Amino acid sequence: MLAHLSIRNYLLVDSVELDFTPGLTVLTGETGAGKSILVDALALALGDRAEAGVVRQGALRAEIAAEFSLDDASPIGNWLEDAGFAAEEGMLMLRRVIETGGRSRAFVNGSPATLAQLREAAEFLLDIHGQHAHHALLRPQVQRDVLDAYAGAQPLASAVADAWHAWRGARQRRLDAETHGQARQIEREGLVLALEELRAQGEGLLRWDTMQAEHARLAHVTTLLEGSQALIEGLDDGEAAVSGLLGALQGRLAAMRTVDEGLGEIAALLDAARTDLAEAVHTLRRYAGHLSPDPERLSELDRCMAEMHRLARKHRVQPDALGDLLAQFEARLAELAASDDLEALQATETAALAAYRRDAQALGTERHRAAVALSQEVTAAMHELALAGGHFDVRLESGAEPRAHGLEEVVFLVASHPALPPGPLAKVASGGELSRISLAIQTAVSGVAGVPTLIFDEVDVGIGGAVAEAVGRRLARLGKVRQVLVITHLPQVAARGTQHLRVTKQADGAYATSSIECLDDAARIDEIARMLGGSTITATTRQHAVEMLAG
Repeated sequence: MLAHLSIRNYLLVDSVELDFTPGLTVLTGETGAGKSILVDALALALGDRAEAGVVRQGALRAEIAAEFSLDDASPIGNWLEDAGFAAEEGMLMLRRVIETGGRSRAFVNGSPATLAQLREAAEFLLDIHGQHAHHALLRPQVQRDVLDAYAGAQPLASAVADAWHAWRGARQRRLDAETHGQARQIEREGLVLALEELRAQGEGLLRWDTMQAEHARLAHVTTLLEGSQALIEGLDDGEAAVSGLLGALQGRLAAMRTVDEGLGEIAALLDAARTDLAEAVHTLRRYAGHLSPDPERLSELDRCMAEMHRLARKHRVQPDALGDLLAQFEARLAELAASDDLEALQATETAALAAYRRDAQALGTERHRAAVALSQEVTAAMHELALAGGHFDVRLESGAEPRAHGLEEVVFLVASHPALPPGPLAKVASGGELSRISLAIQTAVSGVAGVPTLIFDEVDVGIGGAVAEAVGRRLARLGKVRQVLVITHLPQVAARGTQHLRVTKQADGAYATSSIECLDDAARIDEIARMLGGSTITATTRQHAVEMLAG
């Protein structure tokens, strides 16, 4: 669950440190005080895109850090290990630093992270339901996603989408083979001719560098022989050879050592030089012995290299790349051969479609089961939220063709009165009814969600009275199984909280500052009274607040 939130230099907030408790936390404050700043800041810590201008005026950067407490069974532990982040015992820290220009840095447990990684971590930690979430429920895709989330079938839905793409790919390959058979035949014939030319070069394709070195040696064999003989003559065979001169100098040094034994190190160096010289002469003689003109081999290399240069120009590559080109042509020819096997392509397509239908039917079974349960739960919630007699129905309509999302369409239908037939949510529900139905759906889905923390940002707009009390009771029940944070303007909801935070805004010259404080029992009474009666708190509103908190 969310344990601590730190916000510095973000919009109107100078510095805020908040500790959170389990259960239902309510956040209240006057209109314009900045109640949504907390949710917006938390969303940034969880990977939302930062816009320029969020840094508080006069500051260099904004910083938001969210600390979560984890239980041993939390699946995010495996994610941290796979992503290479250090695991802290029972805790997780997500931090975001935003510069004045909009650039930002992200951290997970103190290690640099990407925004995508923050968003991945958020999927294990919390869900945020914004105040306009009910509008999204009008879209068919969102309705389908809601049902899949309620059914716990998102992994199966993802598998169905993957299977659909695999089937579509197999189908397209079969269609291409049927439609473009002549073009493939022409390409195959060209590849066969090109491969024959390349294979005719034998191992030369893989020995280009070695071939070049051998050609250079044979082309200059006379120069190499003459040079070798000149070196041997100068080092050992000639009258003024280095070896003879070095021997004489060693004798001279030996005579000097009889006077000064300190010349021993120099004598050792000369001995080593004479040994190296002898080894060099020996190696030169062996090298020269292997040099001999070979005009036939030179002619063969000339022909082979000329052919490889021709092939390289033909295929617009360097000669040393012809070996790789051969491998590419062979792979493409094999691919064409496989694509021309219409029976194999049809068999692959049929198997892919069967795999898709198997997963899609399993998904449909889960959706039908969940549709009944969700319909009943939301209908019961509608009655609780002053829509007595109303009915909510999740209808599954079979589609004519396989689709990425499955074999059926998901439609949310609602009847706000028993005498009315159910109709699409977008056409039947009024604005106030839609808000309440949305809240019923969101709390139903959140109740089975795997994340430990749920945040509702003013989802209770447009309701009051007995309905507001019902909303408060519903959120309080949800708070017994999840950590719930609600931004609200309703005293009936605020009174149900186990923790109460209040946002206030103060003006200091040219600057305005929002602050957030955790209220004690006395301050809660005053805040509930303010929400009941406005800026003037009377004894009556205070007493009413006490009664609400006691209830």
